[in-house]
Amino acid sequence: MKKTDCYQLGYIAKLHGFKGEVSLFLDVTDPEEYEKLDSLLIEINGNLTPFFVTSYQLKNKGFASVKLEGVDSENDAKPLLRKGVFLPLSTLPELSGKQFYDHEVVGFEVVDLTHGPVGKIVQIIDLPVNPLIQVDANGKEVLIPFVQDLVQEVDRTNKKLIVKTPEGLLAIYL
Repeated sequence: MKKTDCYQLGYIAKLHGFKGEVSLFLDVTDPEEYEKLDSLLIEINGNLTPFFVTSYQLKNKGFASVKLEGVDSENDAKPLLRKGVFLPLSTLPELSGKQFYDHEVVGFEVVDLTHGPVGKIVQIIDLPVNPLIQVDANGKEVLIPFVQDLVQEVDRTNKKLIVKTPEGLLAIYL
């Protein structure tokens, strides 16, 4: 499976015990949505390698202790440390309306209702207190706070994110 067909779920943060269990950090909004994982992909040497999950227990602060089939000791688990963990995009439920996945809108054009076209989305910076939409406006970085009611429309067909930015925000950048 190619990395472009997947999304990053998180990464292997540390060892958990001495029988091959690892601590998986889930870099997602709601870790509880992933309690029934039966398999996952781990990036090893640039390739996604499938692993079957034999046990999974959600802990606190976005961590889960995970036992993977064939990983039975600390020595088996050590090469997995700090490796990215991925799932196929096909496992995500399809969203509609103004809802979107962060990875889905990368490359979309941002159009402000007042200002017009702003630029292309580089990434969604998922800060806990104040997430940001990072936009490339002809070589200039524009950071738009991702606040409630900012997104007016997600035009998936034309790859556009229609927004209503706070008054004066774009003038600071442009």
